[in-house]
Amino acid sequence: MWRSRCLGVGFLLVVMLLVSEADLNEDRVAELKHLRSQSKDGVIRLEESNFRRFMATTKPRPYSLILFFDASQLHANTELKLVELRKEFGLVATAYAKHNEGTDADAKVFFCDLEFKKMQGVFQLFGVQALPHIRSVAPGSEDQKVSEEMNPGEFPRTAEGIASFVTAKTKEECGPIERPLPLSKGQIWALCILILLASPFLLKFVTSPNSPLREPRLWCLGALMIYFFSVSGGMHNIIRKMPLFMQDHNNQGKLVFFYQGSGMQLGAEGFVLICSSTDCL
Repeated sequence: MWRSRCLGVGFLLVVMLLVSEADLNEDRVAELKHLRSQSKDGVIRLEESNFRRFMATTKPRPYSLILFFDASQLHANTELKLVELRKEFGLVATAYAKHNEGTDADAKVFFCDLEFKKMQGVFQLFGVQALPHIRSVAPGSEDQKVSEEMNPGEFPRTAEGIASFVTAKTKEECGPIERPLPLSKGQIWALCILILLASPFLLKFVTSPNSPLREPRLWCLGALMIYFFSVSGGMHNIIRKMPLFMQDHNNQGKLVFFYQGSGMQLGAEGFVLICSSTDCL
């Protein structure tokens, strides 16, 4: 009789613990959703305290965490492109939240960033020794071994590449990436009005017999420039702000013009190749 009562009490305690942990996980998910809604781009800025709470669970954690490791003191380093990559990361977070709003997947993946100055212990926990660094923490326990780093050789460091990485690790779709327009609506309207006002003068300039636009050599030069920039990747360098060259890490007095690796090309490399091919022609 006494033994059966003990078993009954033990079973009741186990049930209560499971219910309590389920409630805690629901509270964590609700808090993560709230933090995401307060963020401009859907990326949650984690601190040391709440990171431990969102990671540490006795019952398997029901959500994945996509972590962006950041360091504000390195933002000025143009080689790392942390600021640009953080913007790409935010585009993915925004796309995921919009695509999965109102579905079960809405609570399965959360995008977070961690600042080195405030989270040095977490950087050490995951063995982060170099930036940029993006990592997926799978649902489950707080063991960092269940996490995987995004390999730039497999997934390019763009919003589309990050989205592919998230889908591959979480099996959840991120949705289409919506990039902001380079100009605001007000700027577009102002530009249209300016073009309309200037159109009579432009028309007179184009139709004039002495107009430079009637010079064949000018058109030839323009065609060569378009060919040069399109084949050499010049427009890509301008849009992505790729450096022409960089310093050798082993020898600061030496410049590197050809990047030995995948997923990146220095600006000078394309110019050298197009000049060589033009000479051959």
